[in-house]
Order: sequence, then C-alpha cells, then structure tokens
Amino acid sequence: METTTTAPVGFVYGIRLHGEREYRYVGMTTKTVARRFAQHLKCARDGRKTPFYDWLRKQDQQGVRADELQEVWDLTDLGQSEIDWIAYLKRDGHRLLNLSEGGLGPTGVLWTAEQREAARLRSTGRKGLSRFGEANPFYGRSHTPEQRLKWAEERKGQYAGQENPNFGKFGAEHPGFGHSMTAVARQELSEARAGAGNPNFGKQASTETRAKMSAARLGRPMPSSHRSAHTRHHTNKGIEKADCRYCVENSATQSLSSESESES
Repeated sequence: METTTTAPVGFVYGIRLHGEREYRYVGMTTKTVARRFAQHLKCARDGRKTPFYDWLRKQDQQGVRADELQEVWDLTDLGQSEIDWIAYLKRDGHRLLNLSEGGLGPTGVLWTAEQREAARLRSTGRKGLSRFGEANPFYGRSHTPEQRLKWAEERKGQYAGQENPNFGKFGAEHPGFGHSMTAVARQELSEARAGAGNPNFGKQASTETRAKMSAARLGRPMPSSHRSAHTRHHTNKGIEKADCRYCVENSATQSLSSESESES
C-alpha cells in the first residue's frame, strides 16, 4: 500500500536576536522561513517604516535569526495559528513589534495617536532613500501608454490656478527663487531636447494656430530681418558681439576704412 505524504502549506515563525529568548516579531508564510526572513531583511534595507523594520535596521544582520514555531497543514488554520502565537507570546511577556493581532487578509489596523507620534519622531530627520540607475527596481522599464493616459486624466487641472501650491508666490516667496541650473545641466537639457527629443519635433502649427499667432502679434514692432534686428539691438545700443556676423562685418569694414585713411 502506497503512502502519500503532503508538505505543509505554511509556517508560523518568530524573529529574535541570537543569544536571547525573547521574540520581537511573529509572522506566517507559505514559503520557507529562510526565504521570508530574507524578504524581511530586504524590506528593512529599502527603508520600510514600521516599528519592526526600524528595530531590524538597528541590528547586525548576522545577529538576527528566524525560528520556525509551527508547521501548518491547512491553509485555513494558518492565520489562526499566527493569532494564537502572537497572543501566547504577549502573555508570556515578549515585547512583540507586530502592529496587528495577526491573521489572514487585511486586519484593519488603526494606529493610536501615541503610535503616530512615535512614528513621526522616529522618522524626523531620516534621510530619504534614493536609488538610481540599475539599483532602481524600475530601471529599464516604462509605463504603458494606457497607464500614462490614465494618470494624465486623473491629474488634469489638479495643480491649475489656485490649486497650485505656489500660486501667487513671487520673488523670495517662491521656492525656486535664487536657484539656477548649472552650465552642465543646461547643456544636458539642450542635448536631450534636440532633434527627436523635442516634444514638437516634426510637428507643424495648423492654419488656425498660425492665424491666432499672427493676430496676437499684429501691431507689435518686430524686426523684419536679421539685419534690422542687429541694427536695433546692437548698433543703436553701441553693443558689439563676436558671435554676430553683422557686428563682425561692421568691425572689419571699419578697420579697412581706418587703414585707408591712414595710408592717404
């Protein structure tokens, strides 16, 4: 007669420091305990903010261990087993950092005012976590056009007019006051928006748009040519620029005239 052995559907585990009997966290998993513990360590490194992960970040990784507390053979019993272990260890005096009483699915955890204040104090002054390049989990990927369109529709008009947090702020009151881009940043931005990188690349204004632009500029004094612009903005103001071909031509002409006068 053949006997069929089935594997447990999950485990309840406890996390503690080496050399100490007090558990600081109880969890459940349908994976192996070792794999779930590795996920906890990664979440701590990534900066997740809960009392347990705040505690875990302060410890030496080699000094923390995860113990298997119970094998569970029925999925419906897994959540209840976690609840029972949390209740048992709390009665036994273990200072667990779990936010809820355990169990499968959402538990509707509501922080008290004291918990919120404690979390605020823990996070005050904490540097944010920025991951660039290949360290970013979204590196090399892009959002679908459907997702972009959805966000655009949701955010349309969100920061328009008085809804903009900087609405009506000018001068020193504006958060961008006094800030300027470096020459390197300007050059990089210029190169990024050149050619196909320009959002208007390959586009032409419609007949209606051209008519509106023409009507808006009607009566506005504008130079009819580059030469006229040079005369207005350089010659009439006594300005000479090395990158203006008309300034260069005028300078060369004046030099020739001076040489001719000196020879005569």
